[in-house]
Amino acid sequence: MTEVALLAYGAGNLASVQFALERLGATVRLVSDGAGIEAAERLILPGVGAAAYAMSRLRELDLLEPIRAFPRPLLGVCLGQQLLFESSDEGDADLLGLIPGRVRRLDPGPGLTVPHMGWSRLSRDRDDPLLEGLADGDWAYFVHGYVCPDGPTTLAHADYGGPVPAVVRSGLRWGCQFHPERSAAAGARILKNFLELPA
Repeated sequence: MTEVALLAYGAGNLASVQFALERLGATVRLVSDGAGIEAAERLILPGVGAAAYAMSRLRELDLLEPIRAFPRPLLGVCLGQQLLFESSDEGDADLLGLIPGRVRRLDPGPGLTVPHMGWSRLSRDRDDPLLEGLADGDWAYFVHGYVCPDGPTTLAHADYGGPVPAVVRSGLRWGCQFHPERSAAAGARILKNFLELPA
């Protein structure tokens, strides 16, 4: 049975992510220290709320360097994806710096509200093991008011007044801007694919 560590640092929606993983047969271990991160086969960085607060929590718990040094598959979810980048307009926060670029406030244009909240279709930009079995047009559930930079790390995007990087990857670090645990079959498939990545 696949084991996955879920980072518990006071800024994540742990219960729904944990239940989604357990429905897929995974053993979920909540970790909140560097030793727990170092021992993990694979790591999920959840996130709900503001980037500056999330980074302050990671800093207080001395988790920044263990996350940066983690050598196996890591998945950032929602705010967790944004934290993978270098900096954010939200609170002018310095982030983990694992992917180049700055997270900007979402500005989708006339007639579209911020935050982007609800179901949007995914469009694949590149093949990747995390996206195995997903099709263009599959639906995912988003809740976010800031958007990651679009670039060579983007694997899939949604359209919300312009391209929204929905799945990103740099090395063994992946991110989902949407909530896979709330995204029905498409989200379950992404989590299953993550659990099956070689650790």
